[in-house]
Amino acid sequence: MSRIVLEGISKIFGSKQAEGVDLIKQGKRKAEIAAACGAVVGLCNISFDIVEGEILTLMGLSGSGKSTLLRCMNRLVEPSCGRIAVGDVDVTKLGRKDLLAFRQKTFGMVFQHFALLPNRTILSNVGFGLELKNVPVARRTEAAMQAIELVGLKGWEAKYPHELSGGMQQRAGLARALAADAEVLLMDEAFSALDPLIRRDMQSELRDLQRKLKKTIVFVSHDLDEAVALGGRIVLMKDGEVVQIGQPEEIVARPATEYVARFVEHIDRAAVMRVGQVADRSAAVLAPTLTVAEARIRIAGEGGDAWLVADDESRFVGCLRADRLAAARPEETVASLLGAGSDAVVADARLDAVLARVAAEGCVAVVDPDGRLLGAVGSRDVVRALAAHSAESHATGHDADYPETSILQTTAGAERWTGPSRNFPSTRSATKASTGSPTMALG
Repeated sequence: MSRIVLEGISKIFGSKQAEGVDLIKQGKRKAEIAAACGAVVGLCNISFDIVEGEILTLMGLSGSGKSTLLRCMNRLVEPSCGRIAVGDVDVTKLGRKDLLAFRQKTFGMVFQHFALLPNRTILSNVGFGLELKNVPVARRTEAAMQAIELVGLKGWEAKYPHELSGGMQQRAGLARALAADAEVLLMDEAFSALDPLIRRDMQSELRDLQRKLKKTIVFVSHDLDEAVALGGRIVLMKDGEVVQIGQPEEIVARPATEYVARFVEHIDRAAVMRVGQVADRSAAVLAPTLTVAEARIRIAGEGGDAWLVADDESRFVGCLRADRLAAARPEETVASLLGAGSDAVVADARLDAVLARVAAEGCVAVVDPDGRLLGAVGSRDVVRALAAHSAESHATGHDADYPETSILQTTAGAERWTGPSRNFPSTRSATKASTGSPTMALG
């Protein structure tokens, strides 16, 4: 369900807003409008939805319009035209008094430089928004303490901002937004002033909080690594326009423009690729009911240190090691040879999260969310996928048709994730038919 809907949002700075808006409606771009009437375009005809409970990251270089767009959402910056709906409320139509009340109820903001009041304790700072709402002291203190504990600052509530480190001050700023029980958190470069190690800690903290609280979070950042770490969709901006929207793996694999391609070219692809994109669906699969003699016939001529085993419903059962199969009696069943084994990984898992397992085990089974076997990831699959990305990128640029990313579909100009189930091509060939088995065909 959409929590925030933006429709045709534009922002013109300067005295010629009406003329600038007219030129935008004629399809003119930022440079053309500046040349025609001298108006500065901050935002140009932006439309997209923000889903309930997601972390959405606004990204772009300095001057791209990301912070302006964030502030338009709660009208700290007044849009020149367009509509902003938060739930069933059209924010652009609210009068001043109603807007202030709606902001206090709906939005919490976390700024880059903490914005803590130096003459107040951390407890008083965290409860400041509730104080403005005239919440009674007892309730205000209770809510503030709960938020302070939630961000790991319990025991520091009586301290003043100058007595805390930068990371702790940012935690206090986050606690202030949480104490107000805002439905939507707007975070403007919230972690960019922090040291790298503290910054990563705060990113992890925010992810953990999101799993607990399920807030809708709009996060402004210029750092692609940070956007990847936070997870969720990315809105990439340039010159006040949205140039691409999608999950990190979508944007890295299928950049829509040369600007996007340059923006993502140095990202660690293993950090954004999903296991399902790399999984080999052509590997032979054994049924647990097969005898050893039947299994040996099934895999005759195929190399490998282990074989995947799945039941009649294509659900992963385990891995059969080649040494155990070689030493077994012909009449034994595959099921009797399976050890405790390792758990399979879900196709939507990040590739870098399973690299250690791939290195240690040689082969990791990949399943869909329902537990059905999709394939396996081995060391060669990882190397092949990463090498394919690099080769395609160098050979054909940002318009390359990456075969391992055919799970992506374009909807209304934005890359959309269509889910892991039964859409993951083999990294050996995007069109290669899966090898059959007595019980199932992968995919």
